[in-house]
Amino acid sequence: MTRLLMFLLIRAKPFCMAVVVSVCLGLLCQAALAIDLTGAGASSPYPVYAKWAAEYHRQTGHRINYQSMGSGGGQQQILARTVDFGASDDPLPHAWLQQHGLVQFPAVVLGVVPVVHLPGIKPGELILTGSVLAEIYLGNITRWNDPVIAGLNPELALPDRDIVVVHRADGSGTTFVWSDYLSQASVGWREKVGTGKAVAWPVGQGGKGNEGVAAYVKQLRYAIGYLEYTYAKTNDLVWTRLENAAGVPVNPDTRSISAAAADAPWRKPGMGVLLNNQPAQAAWPIVAASFILLPRRPRHVERALQVMKFFDWALTQGTGITTELAYIPLPEPAVRAVHRQWRQIVDQNGEPIWEPS
Repeated sequence: MTRLLMFLLIRAKPFCMAVVVSVCLGLLCQAALAIDLTGAGASSPYPVYAKWAAEYHRQTGHRINYQSMGSGGGQQQILARTVDFGASDDPLPHAWLQQHGLVQFPAVVLGVVPVVHLPGIKPGELILTGSVLAEIYLGNITRWNDPVIAGLNPELALPDRDIVVVHRADGSGTTFVWSDYLSQASVGWREKVGTGKAVAWPVGQGGKGNEGVAAYVKQLRYAIGYLEYTYAKTNDLVWTRLENAAGVPVNPDTRSISAAAADAPWRKPGMGVLLNNQPAQAAWPIVAASFILLPRRPRHVERALQVMKFFDWALTQGTGITTELAYIPLPEPAVRAVHRQWRQIVDQNGEPIWEPS
């Protein structure tokens, strides 16, 4: 930056010197005002957060450094106040947020999909159900040609091979969404394993982050895992169809994921909505919002304000990036609810720091 300014000043002719000086001062002011912000947490929204950050930096000069480390890590980091914002696919209860002085709001809607590595099987050809997935992850269905799977897929030649089960190894909001879905689909899963960011897996091997699960499934023949939909697409993995709550086998796509989010109760305290098994006929059955966590009384008011400005830009101007990456933007009622949530974030005098445009 300094060398560029010196070059402009040296080469400028006297009559345009004033213009050059004005431009140089503007560049210096922009550089001086640029802020580096840090966030950490859920891996499932990482692709869209990263692309939002790159475009926002291009437009404003502000840097958003986001580390994909899992929802559990994001929650721990924001509790320790070592980052400017945390991210989690696991919606936290309103009472817990109050206890720890945090505000939660959704940033994007996403789908979680089963992915398989079966020779000759293309995306959407294999049909599964929630109860079958639960039996696979409980270790009760162990072969791909099991009669229950074959009964759902009479036209497919399923291999007589052991199912290689892959799950998350870290504390994960994706696991929370997945295990919540299995708990709704199976009494056996609900009683033996339950719902959580980290569970006691009966079978399988773990990969760290959506990235790790994708790598394992891609590498291991006859594997099954679960991923955020964008990771399945970008890694050229084979997703399955699933029977939804209406009994309809559906593919994961922006239409089916959007159908699950259409009627969500966004005004719920803490905005911790769960979107699994929505009743719409077109709805994909494993859907979640990914959430951002901010301190209610931040130590650094200006940094907290800049985080909100970034996410305001993302929710209103970054929606093209969101849909390009196969995520679902928040509907307008949810964006308005987010802005209301931000009024809870206050300075040391108890005054709201959000400045609506």
